[in-house]
Amino acid sequence: MKKTRLYQAHEKLGAKMVDFAGFSMPIQYESIIAEHKAVRTSVGLFDVSHMGEVLIEGERAFEYVQNLTINDISTLFPGRVQYSAMCYEDGGIVDDLLVYKLEQQKFMLVINASNIEKDLEWMHKNNSHGVTITDQSDEFSLIAVQGPYSRNVVEAVFGQSFDIEYYHFTYGEFGGSKVLVSRTGYTGELGFELYFKGDEQFACSLWDALMKQGNEYLVKPCGLGSRDSLRLEMGFCLYGNDIDHTTNPLEAGLGWITKLKKESFIGKDAILKIKESGLSRKLTPVICLEKSFPRPGYDVYSGDNAVGKLTSGTVSPMLEQGIALAYVDAAALKNEEPLYMDVRGKRIPLQVTKLPFIKK
Repeated sequence: MKKTRLYQAHEKLGAKMVDFAGFSMPIQYESIIAEHKAVRTSVGLFDVSHMGEVLIEGERAFEYVQNLTINDISTLFPGRVQYSAMCYEDGGIVDDLLVYKLEQQKFMLVINASNIEKDLEWMHKNNSHGVTITDQSDEFSLIAVQGPYSRNVVEAVFGQSFDIEYYHFTYGEFGGSKVLVSRTGYTGELGFELYFKGDEQFACSLWDALMKQGNEYLVKPCGLGSRDSLRLEMGFCLYGNDIDHTTNPLEAGLGWITKLKKESFIGKDAILKIKESGLSRKLTPVICLEKSFPRPGYDVYSGDNAVGKLTSGTVSPMLEQGIALAYVDAAALKNEEPLYMDVRGKRIPLQVTKLPFIKK
């Protein structure tokens, strides 16, 4: 398994390590619930260095990224970030990603760790614009600082103000090195993601500085377990669970990033046809009305008919209630039929709700 440059910091903190996308990653330190609540009430640190970073450069970099992704990058400028996705010709999702406009003809695409190889193959296959595609995933480390006091901690470490808007980025300096400071995250809280290059010593020194400055805010190191429960409380999609090559952006609730008025992008024709013919199913947020732990793969029923399947589920640490995302037949949703989750033959009633599960 690969190790991030923060592996020694995790070992020192007694993290429980697991294999995730070929990386040895911390799943938890103290407990998932404690780490989750720290992010909601104070501040938490995540090592997300397993994510992929790909640079796109060249005279036609704009045209290339605009065709590759479903959102409209004409709204971007240097210092701006955009949530987007890549689709296959049939409308299935290759991956969801972040697009960073670094310079006028230079972009950074941040992709999911489990998809790096597949995504790169797709990018090269569709490079008819003569751009340079550089995989820098192994060069970058990435720390996410998330929570109501994240700005206090980051500003203390860098000694400068980071009063930047959501989905914008700037730069800071630590230990004589440049760090990209992005106002993004996967938790729904105020947060920053720090992209930087450097060896293990540099990475651990930045991590330790964040931990030290976070002491007064009861900072906690956080693993992938709380990262997953935090994103689910907000209803954020997880590739491999809620979206993949068999799902399209419209049924996944990602119509807001699917700009069908763009002149063209890969998958546009198929998605237009899907929109015209109507959705057969929708990714639907549901709450368990009885005490139960919803798990991916559980069937959703209406009466005796199976009408869907859970894709993500957990007991929300903040609501202390089962929450889940499920693909449910559009007809059952339209008719507002009572829904149930099947748990080893027992039917647990579900209530359709609106996202996010946690109302801010």
